[in-house]
Amino acid sequence: MAVHSQVRWFAAALFGVCLVVVSAAATPVPLPPKAAIASGHPLATQAGLDVIAQGGNAFDAAVAVSAVLAVVEPASSGVGGGGFYLLHVAATGHDVMVDGRETAPMAATRDMYAGRAEGSTAGPLAAGIPGEPAAWAWVASHYGRLPLATSLKSAIRIARDGFELYPRLQNAIRVKQKQLLQSPDAAGVFLLKGAVPPVGARIRQPLLAGTLELLAREGADGFYKGAFAAKLAAGVRKDGGLWTVDDLARYRVIERAPLRLHYGDATLVTASPPSSGGVVIGDALAILAGYDLASLDANTRRHLTIEALRRAYRDRAEYLGDPDFVQIPLELLLSSQYAAGQRTSIRLDRATPSSVLRPVYTGDESPSTTHFSVLDREGNRVGATVSINLFFGATYMVPGTGFMLNDTMDDFAVSAGTPNAFGLVGADANAIAPGKRALSSMTPTFVERPSGLLIIGSPGGSTIISNVLGGILNWLDGKSAAEIVAAPRVHHQYLPDSVMLEPGALNAEERADLERRGHKLHDGRSSWGNTQVVTWDYGSGKVEAASDPRGAGVGLVY
Repeated sequence: MAVHSQVRWFAAALFGVCLVVVSAAATPVPLPPKAAIASGHPLATQAGLDVIAQGGNAFDAAVAVSAVLAVVEPASSGVGGGGFYLLHVAATGHDVMVDGRETAPMAATRDMYAGRAEGSTAGPLAAGIPGEPAAWAWVASHYGRLPLATSLKSAIRIARDGFELYPRLQNAIRVKQKQLLQSPDAAGVFLLKGAVPPVGARIRQPLLAGTLELLAREGADGFYKGAFAAKLAAGVRKDGGLWTVDDLARYRVIERAPLRLHYGDATLVTASPPSSGGVVIGDALAILAGYDLASLDANTRRHLTIEALRRAYRDRAEYLGDPDFVQIPLELLLSSQYAAGQRTSIRLDRATPSSVLRPVYTGDESPSTTHFSVLDREGNRVGATVSINLFFGATYMVPGTGFMLNDTMDDFAVSAGTPNAFGLVGADANAIAPGKRALSSMTPTFVERPSGLLIIGSPGGSTIISNVLGGILNWLDGKSAAEIVAAPRVHHQYLPDSVMLEPGALNAEERADLERRGHKLHDGRSSWGNTQVVTWDYGSGKVEAASDPRGAGVGLVY
């Protein structure tokens, strides 16, 4: 098979599976008859479609959707956060991941949180240098058709005029009420005389509108340099953080080649490190490729998926980190030979205790992360997952700026082998270092087969990867966009050694069967994730956009 000269092969084929890192795209397909966007809020979805109606493309729409989500989902993402933008340029077939992940300040040290119980999750010391504003400007200038200012108009208007508080955001405010009270600017925006506002209350953010207007006028330099950057750095340092004006000025977006994974007749283009998502999905799919899943009953398939995730998350803990700082053994992790070795310890009738696997040699996004999927009529596509980590990030707002800072420093392995806020463990590959990007589970993904296309991603902390993997497998099984986002979720992440279940995810017979196999089941108190999906059937031309019923979003077709 001929490939581009810059493509590096990382594994050979086995059972129709091969995995590579690429910048080239799949065979061209006909143009979609409609554009479609699915996001976590109706105002964001509509803003993206409005930009397309004005002559913009999917990349302009992505900027518009991101910016509006920063306004209407302030507990999930925002100007003070970062993320990954997976792009497909239809005209050239180019696939690229725009890495707008936050970076550690240059004064950060390996053990900076020793003795600080909440240092990595609350307050300005928890914040990495934001990447989302730089990513917006980069995507607009390198791939968009409209000026950045045009794509930011809806977000500026909604920030200034306000939007109605909805139950999901109200719950986030309730969870973080005490912490929000400690940041006067944040309390002024999200609390009503110190209390949680009622659903339907108008949330206005004039200071955030001012910051967005600055970006519209001056681009990324207006944020990362000059008077605004000085205000940010001074505010952070005054309250115990480490930022400097040099940290902000040195921030750069990085374009990375996404991973390309071949599974049966499907080609996946997905996030590459410092996202762990694509590698974990590739690791798990290579294991699953050794089984004829179609011939097995649903619960045996579920058992095998759990066992594949158990092993793939173990590899995540030991090997994955920022590829600019550590050597990641992708050739090992994505090889068919390694997958075959992984399968030797899997039994169809019995769970493998995580303690039996080789121990990890001595971070992650919260359920408040957000994702959106975009397809335009030219065939351009975007899958973007962005975050500020925990609900409202560090729950700290630099006075006069109008946005919450992230607490992404908790995504590093603060101490080797010690679980982070989501129970994930890490080793030295994900240790804190100046200028480093923390390991992430954000997994925007395109899946293409001869019959059609899937664009998928989800928030969900450590469950992001299993949410996306489950959605991919369901699409390959012929499920519709609506069925994919609504499907019940089952998760395993190596440690803790238990299968996490959404309420009602399994019936009594399925539960009993997994327990007989030795799985320890843990019932979650609530559902998780907020998957956003766009699908396109090449044969019929049907385009669908579906937003997870667990959230407040909407999928629209234009």
